[in-house]
Amino acid sequence: MSKMFAPERRKIIMEKLYASQRVTIKELSEEMDVSEATLRTDLTKMEEEGLLKRTHGGALLVEDLENETRFSSREKKNKEEKSLIAKQALELITNSQCIMLDASSTALELAKLLKEMRIQLTVVTSGINTALELNEHPDITVILLGGIVKRGSYSLEGSLGVSILDKIHIDLMFTSANGFSLEAGLMDFSVYEVELKKAMVKASKKVVALLDHTKINKHSIASFASIDDIDIIITDCDLPKDYRGKLEEKQIGIMTVEPGFNDCGC
Repeated sequence: MSKMFAPERRKIIMEKLYASQRVTIKELSEEMDVSEATLRTDLTKMEEEGLLKRTHGGALLVEDLENETRFSSREKKNKEEKSLIAKQALELITNSQCIMLDASSTALELAKLLKEMRIQLTVVTSGINTALELNEHPDITVILLGGIVKRGSYSLEGSLGVSILDKIHIDLMFTSANGFSLEAGLMDFSVYEVELKKAMVKASKKVVALLDHTKINKHSIASFASIDDIDIIITDCDLPKDYRGKLEEKQIGIMTVEPGFNDCGC
């Protein structure tokens, strides 16, 4: 059997789950040329991380995770916390900057605040809703990255628009994620969107992670930024001293919004 590393196997498993909501070990073994014993170990570990539900002979996509892939569901979730995080992020933005906003619901909350401000900016975004939100502002130039429109969402994915990032100087990138850990950094559930976000991170001078308490210590399918790529984390989570210390060792600034006492499972 050909050698395939665990992250590669798990990406394929999640892609198949998103496509058909269920997988069988037998089918995966035949398609991936991997032993059934190895796949059982993978599925057990992925269930522990909340990515799927084990069944006899296979696995199902967790309903909550399926809902999280749809923007309408994500936008409604923890809306108050996202609004507080967006207000805190606003303090980092100054006149005449070029900033990047991903397609997350938290970045959209930030766009809604910018829409009401008297400020001159260039905003680069992969979010269709975010672009439309800012489009009528007289002093904000909006650049929408090209790509494939993600079904059930208002985001673009793929690398079709990446070349434009070579021509733009990005002062700050504001991004959220489906999950964050010290080991894997920022993670998301779409392999294709991850590739675009990797390019966005690389093109930015500084990266600001907007993470409500449900994202901390949560795993997802693929990483798009390591903790070495992150400059600032804004969260509503009261991070434990040792966890905060590990972030500060990496010279990551931590901004905690009030009340800042949500449980993040650290």
